[in-house]
Amino acid sequence: MRIESGYIFLKDLRFHAFHGVMPQERKVGGDFLVSLRMGYDISKAMRTDEVSDTLNYAEVYALVRKEMEQPSALLERVAGRIAEALFASDPKILSIDLWLTKVNPPMGADCQGAGVELHLINDKTKG
Repeated sequence: MRIESGYIFLKDLRFHAFHGVMPQERKVGGDFLVSLRMGYDISKAMRTDEVSDTLNYAEVYALVRKEMEQPSALLERVAGRIAEALFASDPKILSIDLWLTKVNPPMGADCQGAGVELHLINDKTKG
């Protein structure tokens, strides 16, 4: 068996945070969703059944939570910080797909959310 690619994902992590350019957003905050898909070599974890051979969900969540707690005007900045912190935290991470959604953004539109989507490759990965 040959593995073409392997990922772990965390879908729709919910946060109340204080991101945005409007003064009200920085004062009362808003609700946000973060979804991540991280590419890595999954083959060792498939063989060993050891958490040390995979990406730890709890550690990834803690890192995302820490970045979401830091207020920023732009979602682009928050998403970039999350990605930078993830790549720095574990050299096993080869790629990250990240979606950051502001639920009910203050723009007068009836929508489920607005946000940013990043698709990143770890350019420091040896290979």
